[in-house]
Amino acid sequence: MNRILVTVCVLAIIFVTLAATCVHAERPNVLVIMVDDLGFSDIGCYGSEIDTPNLDLLASGGLRFSQFYNTAKCHSSRVSLLTGLYCIAAGDTSLTHAVTSAEVLANAGYSTAMTGKWHLKEQPTDFGFQKYFGHLSGSCNYFSGDDTFRLNGEAWKVPKTGFYTTVANVDYGLQFLDEARQVDQPWYLYVAFNAPHAPLHALPEDYAKYKGKYSNGWDVTRDARIAKQKQAGVIPDSLKPSPRPEHIPAWEDLTSWQRDYEANRMSTLAAMIDRVDQEVGRLVADLKRTGEFDNTFILFVADNGACPYDRQTPRLDVEPTNAKTSLSDSTGWSWARNSPFRYYKQNQFEGGISTPAIVHWPAGLKQTAGSVVDQPAHLIDVLPTLAEITDSKIPESWLDRDLRPVSGISLKPILDGARIASRPPIHLLFSRDRGLRDGDWKLVSFQSKPWELYNLANDRSELTNLAEVYPERLNAMISTWEDMTKNVLHAPAKFYSEVSESNDPHLHGEWTHFDATSVDGYSRQKNKRARRSSNNSNQPPRIRARKNTTLEIVGSEIRLTFTGDDPGVAIDLRKVSLPNGPYQLAFELKSSVTATGEVFVTTNPKKSLPQGNQVLFDVNGSTDWQAIHIPLVTSKRLQQIRIDVSEGPGNSIIANLRILNEEGKPLMQWPSQ
Repeated sequence: MNRILVTVCVLAIIFVTLAATCVHAERPNVLVIMVDDLGFSDIGCYGSEIDTPNLDLLASGGLRFSQFYNTAKCHSSRVSLLTGLYCIAAGDTSLTHAVTSAEVLANAGYSTAMTGKWHLKEQPTDFGFQKYFGHLSGSCNYFSGDDTFRLNGEAWKVPKTGFYTTVANVDYGLQFLDEARQVDQPWYLYVAFNAPHAPLHALPEDYAKYKGKYSNGWDVTRDARIAKQKQAGVIPDSLKPSPRPEHIPAWEDLTSWQRDYEANRMSTLAAMIDRVDQEVGRLVADLKRTGEFDNTFILFVADNGACPYDRQTPRLDVEPTNAKTSLSDSTGWSWARNSPFRYYKQNQFEGGISTPAIVHWPAGLKQTAGSVVDQPAHLIDVLPTLAEITDSKIPESWLDRDLRPVSGISLKPILDGARIASRPPIHLLFSRDRGLRDGDWKLVSFQSKPWELYNLANDRSELTNLAEVYPERLNAMISTWEDMTKNVLHAPAKFYSEVSESNDPHLHGEWTHFDATSVDGYSRQKNKRARRSSNNSNQPPRIRARKNTTLEIVGSEIRLTFTGDDPGVAIDLRKVSLPNGPYQLAFELKSSVTATGEVFVTTNPKKSLPQGNQVLFDVNGSTDWQAIHIPLVTSKRLQQIRIDVSEGPGNSIIANLRILNEEGKPLMQWPSQ
């Protein structure tokens, strides 16, 4: 009898063990890869001439989305990817109203790890990632890094030689995978490359591969990419691509030095994207070596479209293959890289928000290998999808956080080969750029200029504005956008203020200025009218601390402490003598937090802040000084200025705050000398 009982117990244990093993085997490992500032046509399977065989292989064995959306900006896309919420709804970079995919999957028994760019508050190890290597900042030198690098929550010093961020991210990713395999758990790895975000830096061997290959220019390159996109089925044959905009000249109209410089920029970008693909190849090879390739859910996405902001004086005849030599982004090449769409990073037009998205999962995908999915999807859909395929539960409450419901939907039906019958409208917002995707219809505003309306079913390039043709639809979509902004995002009132009635051309002061005749004017606005320089002898007005801000001046430093939301400083210039613009705003900054900084300026004495023009800049969150240089593009006289370097509690130091004229001559300085 005892022998029978022992046999039954042993069989029961074996059965339970086998059942658990089967459940474990059915749950996929998860690899999410995000790249930074990637254009819609920047990889081979989306039309590029750049060599990306590993990503192309994932696409041919999986599926590609042709209408996958992001938020048009680095940090907000990361928030949406991780939380399933729109950025503001999640609590912005503090994530006070959200949980992350790492927390959700860790609760379900997954090992979790991350490498690369964080760009949010605190550290990944504070939000569910058990292992982390990378930089907390929004950007850094690829060869020398910065002082925000961390390894598992501790400061990590970047080696003086032999370092390149794209490679290091995968070095540590592979190490974390080896460690995860030591325990009987599925794993989740999130790799957040900072490439190809500026500064443009390439490894010497990658740069050599593309040097001299872009002398044919952006017009020829873009046409070739669009033809390849149509051939691959990424866009329909009937799609009419957007024309070259007026703010970008034909390649043949550039001067000789401009063509050489621009070709060099694209060669560097191509080398950086090629290197990303090589590192993806190392990850894929490791999964194949361990037999995990078929049952690993791989998702490749980008945070926004190509970046047009040209923030560095051109460096001619250089090779940006070391820490001391870098190049900046190009507006012209950003247009080509976002083929066939209009506009760029930060804009809610398709060029800013539609980027490559690849899914590969042989054990789980029921779509035909190599399929192109034309259904709209968004980064907010990633968390619900991961939760469903890993049998994880998104919690309704979390310690010390006031959770809001996710806005994304699971894409599992698409993975299963079906179509999603309907989905809620996709809300689009970054700063003053707005939009809404509802079915085939798209509502969009460039920097809060008049609303535009497009039918993307037959006008994906957004060429024919139908706002006046369908006013009822326009108003209904505006109402939906405003309702979602208030009640889904819970956004402050400044984000849903009325759009302007101005029909001025869609321009930005930090786009490349191709009409400049000198290197010095290429990356900032040049005023074509002669102006008298100012010998202003007025004492600079007092710099004022705004709400939730305390201010202390020590020597040449303005030391700021922030205790709540929306802090900053303001300066009233209405009673001092200043020449007309354009101007430049310059200062050095140290900040305890990574954020998106904002500068608001008014040129109408009757307007109050934050009305007027807004310019955004990245705050790196570093103990090193960060040089900030912001063109203030106006021909009018400056009246008021407001500077926000944080979105919430923290500390910052501003030094040598200056307003300069267009030639760089100081007009006013704080603290006053």
